[in-house]
Amino acid sequence: MRYERPGTIEDAVAMLAQASGRSFVLAGGTDLLVRMKSDDFDADLVVDIKAIPGMDEIAETADGFAIGAAVSCAELAENSALVSAWPGVVEAANLIGSTQIQSRCTMTGNLCNASPAADSVPALVAADARVRVIGPNGTRTISAQNIPVGPGKTSLEKGDIIDAILLARPQPRSGDAYLRFIPRTEMDIAVVGVAVNLTLGADGSVQTARVALGAVAPSVILSEEAARTLIGTKLEAAALGALEAACSAASIPIDDKRGTVAFRKQVAGVLARRAARIAYERAGGK
Repeated sequence: MRYERPGTIEDAVAMLAQASGRSFVLAGGTDLLVRMKSDDFDADLVVDIKAIPGMDEIAETADGFAIGAAVSCAELAENSALVSAWPGVVEAANLIGSTQIQSRCTMTGNLCNASPAADSVPALVAADARVRVIGPNGTRTISAQNIPVGPGKTSLEKGDIIDAILLARPQPRSGDAYLRFIPRTEMDIAVVGVAVNLTLGADGSVQTARVALGAVAPSVILSEEAARTLIGTKLEAAALGALEAACSAASIPIDDKRGTVAFRKQVAGVLARRAARIAYERAGGK
């Protein structure tokens, strides 16, 4: 196995594109380094992107935020502007691992690991986040939702590197939230995760909504039906009941030792109701 630490994104892309066998990008390394200890791990190349300028920076512009691929989740929580704009996204990222892991893990790594139970991904999908991908054929911007296509699988092509996650500046009277259920109090994998992003009108009613469900399908579900239950409401009991039912219906989980299908479907509805209330309050609703 060859280890490389290029100083430019162009060199990194070229190395990955020319690799003869399996290749991996190293940012935080909290998943990759664990995999490398396995007897069946096989790689031709590991490309460490931390020396590339901008990879460890959060850039704020008039349009929003560009979060470098090597920015740790702990650093997200230290950026007051980002926390103010997207508290749900930051909270979701800050649920990954322990305090020690937080200083190394990245949202981009969490996204590219493509775990159905990834905490930051539902929040990114609800926030309509984009990612900037640089590859052998140039640069393109695509939805974060389209990166994971199944457990451990992404839509990225050979030589592609995500150099930043892009979050637009939220509209006035907007709020987001993410909640998950885990068997333990911390440091566990989500059995169910739900993210909600709302924008309110002048009268306090919901004008736009995005509801994303994690750990209840091979990849995150963006439920349009669940979002429709909230439009035009002020989260009255009937609307929350409809939201709960829609999220339960949209979920297609598996049975395993951590939860049954019936349990996960019920929890998805309960968490959606709670996350919607938090997002509504953050948006200025009462």
